Amino acid sequence: MVQEGFYSNRTDFIRTAIRNQLERHADVVKQSATRKSLDLGLRHFSREDLEAARRSGEMLHINVLGLASIAQDVTPELARAAIASVCVLGALQASPAVKAALVDRTR
Repeated sequence: MVQEGFYSNRTDFIRTAIRNQLERHADVVKQSATRKSLDLGLRHFSREDLEAARRSGEMLHINVLGLASIAQDVTPELARAAIASVCVLGALQASPAVKAALVDRTR
């Protein structure tokens, strides 16, 4: 394709191919970026936050660099129903029961 003049060089061809693939899979890329987002600093999850996630049918992926806290009035059952994964580079504040309920989802 470079020899035929469609692209100025191989690098131009590769960039175009990558761009086309990203456009073709834009929804998946967007969902992945959302899942991989990282909160910096302090992130608090209230009972209302978890209940709203459960009502909407979405599972939360908690990714925090700093301090993540889960409200003391959150039950272990609610935490398991609303939180898919927990990755905290720092500290996680939650009741011992909630931490125990999420132990298999914590990295």
